[in-house]
Amino acid sequence: MLSVFWQFFMLGWISFGGPAAHIGYFQRHFVQKLGWLPQDRFASTLALCQFLPGPASSQLGFAIGYQRAGLGGAIAAFIGFTLPSFVLMLSLALLGQHYANSPVTAALIGGLKLFALVVVTDAVLTMAGQFCRRRLTQTLAVGTAALLWLWPGLAAQFVALLAAALTGAFWLKHEGTDNAPAARLSWPFLLLFAGLFLLLPLLAHGGSAGLFADFYQAGSLVFGGGHVVLPLLQSLLADTLSQEAFLTGYAAAQAMPGPMFSLAAFLGAELLPTSPLIGALVATFGVFLPGFLLVLALLNGWQALAANRRMAGAVAGVNAAVVGLLLAALYQPVFVASVTGAPALAAAALGLLALRVFRCPLLVLIPAFMLLGLWL
Repeated sequence: MLSVFWQFFMLGWISFGGPAAHIGYFQRHFVQKLGWLPQDRFASTLALCQFLPGPASSQLGFAIGYQRAGLGGAIAAFIGFTLPSFVLMLSLALLGQHYANSPVTAALIGGLKLFALVVVTDAVLTMAGQFCRRRLTQTLAVGTAALLWLWPGLAAQFVALLAAALTGAFWLKHEGTDNAPAARLSWPFLLLFAGLFLLLPLLAHGGSAGLFADFYQAGSLVFGGGHVVLPLLQSLLADTLSQEAFLTGYAAAQAMPGPMFSLAAFLGAELLPTSPLIGALVATFGVFLPGFLLVLALLNGWQALAANRRMAGAVAGVNAAVVGLLLAALYQPVFVASVTGAPALAAAALGLLALRVFRCPLLVLIPAFMLLGLWL
């Protein structure tokens, strides 16, 4: 468990760029470098996380930790990956916005966003080579990206994933087997998720209990990641927190490494000013817990289902669509937020060359791009 914690903790400090970039970091680090799980298992787990509410990249890390070292490994992965952004967001709530708004900080973050473009591009190329070898899967990937470029949003994402799953179930089903084991769901986790969702609003009112209930409700209903959690939390907490505080936390979360759901740490500290650490812990735990309960409930059953012939085809279709999702995210928000001109584009191209062709270590590229941000 200590090894799992340490690997995710180190990634938590450098994982800039949002969920798409996090998937790229995980794929390169845990599949290619450490070999903790094969590429097909990584993609199958990612496909499950894309369908569940909650932060997909954090759920993916949680699932990787679970498959590596059981429930303890899953918890270690979550704490390790979330702790850096939690500390930074809590510090921002306690110390104010002076350092967050300084030009030097903005320049360093700009360089790291450019580095995230390199990582996401590498992930798209690697996963496309693995899951888009056939004409049909290539079509699904490019079609998904085109759909999201034209109609960005959660609805288009689910339409694309559903269409890819149905297409794969009928035309890619020969990649599985007819003798797959029976899928077994972990019913205690599923019942715990449903029970908390139904009962918390009735039982918890005010204080830390009410805070936990509000953030648990938001985490249960968020499909599409951290960008979607803001309006949900605004509607749940509109009477207790100003819009300015929401926007401050949201802007800061986008500039931090790690999951955007770390926004909860900032908001929790603001909502319980007399006990900011308790507020941050309660809110963070509440917003992440629903997605993790669903991962624990469905992960083992999902792996069994994925071995079924028709389900294997659906997973193959979804894997191709996920490549398309990453390709769409490569442009918006990653490319749009990081490339400010020709020098930045040239630097990203050279960084991709260094990473893929010359195998330059990430620990060399990261400070190089931070210095580049200051120069640009």
